[in-house]
Amino acid sequence: MMIEKIGKIFNEKFNQVPLIVRSPGRVNIIGEHTDYNDGFVLPAAIDKAIYVAMAKRDDAMIHLFAIEFNESFSININDIHPTKSWSTYILGVVNQLVDRGYKIGGFNLVIDGDVPVGAGLSSSAAVECSVVFALNELFNLNIDKMQMVLIAQKAEQTYSGVMCGVMDMFASMFGKKNHVIKLDCRSLEYQYKPLILDGYKLVLFNTNVKHSLASSAYNERRQQCEQGVAWVASHYPNIKSLRDVNLEMLQQIVLPKDVLIFTRCKFVVEEIKRLLSGCDDLENGNIESLGEKMFQTHNGLSKEYGVSCAELDFLVNAVSENKNVLGSRMMGGGFGGCTINIIHEHSVDEITEKLFSSYKKELGLQLTSYIVKASDGTSIVK
Repeated sequence: MMIEKIGKIFNEKFNQVPLIVRSPGRVNIIGEHTDYNDGFVLPAAIDKAIYVAMAKRDDAMIHLFAIEFNESFSININDIHPTKSWSTYILGVVNQLVDRGYKIGGFNLVIDGDVPVGAGLSSSAAVECSVVFALNELFNLNIDKMQMVLIAQKAEQTYSGVMCGVMDMFASMFGKKNHVIKLDCRSLEYQYKPLILDGYKLVLFNTNVKHSLASSAYNERRQQCEQGVAWVASHYPNIKSLRDVNLEMLQQIVLPKDVLIFTRCKFVVEEIKRLLSGCDDLENGNIESLGEKMFQTHNGLSKEYGVSCAELDFLVNAVSENKNVLGSRMMGGGFGGCTINIIHEHSVDEITEKLFSSYKKELGLQLTSYIVKASDGTSIVK
């Protein structure tokens, strides 16, 4: 068990009994690139998580140890700065707390987990949420969960340089077993929706690629969306984001100016509508209809938003005609990472085996897969 392992290693290194916090990775069922456009997202925390063991020190030193990399890192709390390693996600949280005037001292920390890094399951958000949750508990800071989410988001933006939306941290912190979260990214209001997959499993296929376009393309898409909004807002002053825009506005104002920006914005506007309709599917237990929308989302992400890649398209196309696969799409920012699939439980092994073989044969790459379930969010486990 991860909890016993991390506790034992912590005790051996620091001769203390630690607080242990678990914070899960996440999947997003539908609603991609809608978060920074003030839309909705539909994430779920999963049963793969980051664990941190932590205890106070009586000085200003921070001592970190990552089991996965067998690496230590030490720094004085008064000297913290971004690093180019795993430690930056932890230090970013500390920096946010110090900047906000919270009184924290030195601490020892050991980190481990089973969220695959680079698979688009938000291992970094899970790290940040686990650290802010543990520090809040250890130093009696009385921060509520919503503030912890915003602190974790700001830590990612300032120390990792990723201008991420709030979804990843929110899902990690607020996850609920057998449910997804319908999150309004503008107001941060949220509702739990049942994720009942009778006879079906959520299966992730990891391309094991990450194309270098990812971060530059992400920022470029944000700019294209902002440009589309600016053009529409010049005619409709109450428009603040693509959340407020409809297809008619885009056709009237954006299409004559720039076809590419129109296409990007059109995807986001349609994806927000698709997600709201997908929530109705969940309420009605209509997983087949939700699955169809996942295929539509992938098609839009690939052909309109331009954030897929050959490997992701290959995996979705390979299952698109299989009656035992209700839905499949790329998940996350794009250009690599995982596809998320709803597959009949009796067909998971057969489909996985075939995909492993064809992916290797056609693309010369190894595929990995994970079966995941919707789980509870960040919590103390010991």
